[in-house]
Amino acid sequence: MGAKGNLIIGQSGGPTQVINQSLVGAVLEALKHDNIDGIYGMVNGVQGLLDEKIIDLRKEKKEDLEKVAMSPGAALGSCRYKPTQEDCEKIFNICKKKNIRYFFYIGGNDTAETANIIHDIASEEGYDLGIFHVPKTIDNDLRETDHCPGYGSASRYVSLLFKGDNLDNLSLKGIKLNIVMGRNAGWLTAAAALARENEGDGPHLVYVPERPVTMETMAKDIEKVYQKHGRALVAVSEGLRNTDGELMIKSKLKEQDSHGNVQLSGSGTLGDFLSAEIKAMLGGKLRVRADTLGYAQRAFMGVYSEVDAREARQVGEAAVRFAAGGETSGSVIIKRLGNGPDYAVEMGFTDLEKVARVTKDMPNKFVTGDNDVSNAFIEYLKPLVGDLPPAGRLNFHSIK
Repeated sequence: MGAKGNLIIGQSGGPTQVINQSLVGAVLEALKHDNIDGIYGMVNGVQGLLDEKIIDLRKEKKEDLEKVAMSPGAALGSCRYKPTQEDCEKIFNICKKKNIRYFFYIGGNDTAETANIIHDIASEEGYDLGIFHVPKTIDNDLRETDHCPGYGSASRYVSLLFKGDNLDNLSLKGIKLNIVMGRNAGWLTAAAALARENEGDGPHLVYVPERPVTMETMAKDIEKVYQKHGRALVAVSEGLRNTDGELMIKSKLKEQDSHGNVQLSGSGTLGDFLSAEIKAMLGGKLRVRADTLGYAQRAFMGVYSEVDAREARQVGEAAVRFAAGGETSGSVIIKRLGNGPDYAVEMGFTDLEKVARVTKDMPNKFVTGDNDVSNAFIEYLKPLVGDLPPAGRLNFHSIK
């Protein structure tokens, strides 16, 4: 059994459709353990904790927590703040002052890195402080885990959007580009392929960061599809890279966050660039349009995967059980036990340092050539997204 004391939990990085399931799962599980006294929430992650912005989660009503669980956005407030070593030492001292023995941080690999630094400080000081990373990211790029909470719901949104956009593109034919989130890995962009229902359905091309391309190659690919179908629907990762391994529009991006990442999401720069280049290469009279899917991918109210929501809650619950049972630190991971109709998972545990900092690319077996995904990827993703509604179409019976 772990030490007796208080628990604190926070959320970090980009929110997801199910990030609050993890929060609520952890809070409700903590209520079951006698060695956990106070259940605190840090407002806006470690950035708020540095100013001791802390709330009492024990006072929240269960029915209110359940509403929060079903809502997108980080209920506690999030941050993209990268704490310094000095910041982490201050955070540790705040935890010590408030008799916090359990520290939970919901987020991605940068969040795991922060948790790991605080763990090292507590260990050096000989203070019994359990540090636990609860996984979250629509990018699905955390190492060790089969998949990440948040990814299934974002993939459902992307696949549904492409399903509808395919019908729109079929109605008024042209070249349509959709820019999907994914800085370093193409997991979410690849999810667009689930939209395909009939022969000839889009997306006809899928471009991910794992397969660098030239602008000339993209233009030729699109021209080939256009000649075949009279239209082209294309999925493009915001992290699209050229054959030098650099972002396709690196020279046009200036704004950076505290982790040194240039801003990609929320900007139409890549879509505008690609549509202009394709028009110039293939003909100015062509109907070329581009949309940047933006933050709705992770926050569209009501569009979520039931499997994703369930597993997001389970990782929160598991983190508390591991902690209360005596584990000192680590990251919760999801282990897949079966696929297809036999899909099943169990929660596991791994070292923080194995998850921190480095991201996970799509494996080669999931990518086909330079512009598509494999059947193996589709089978991997289907259970995480759930069944999609069929698209209705007329049979076009001719009048004789």
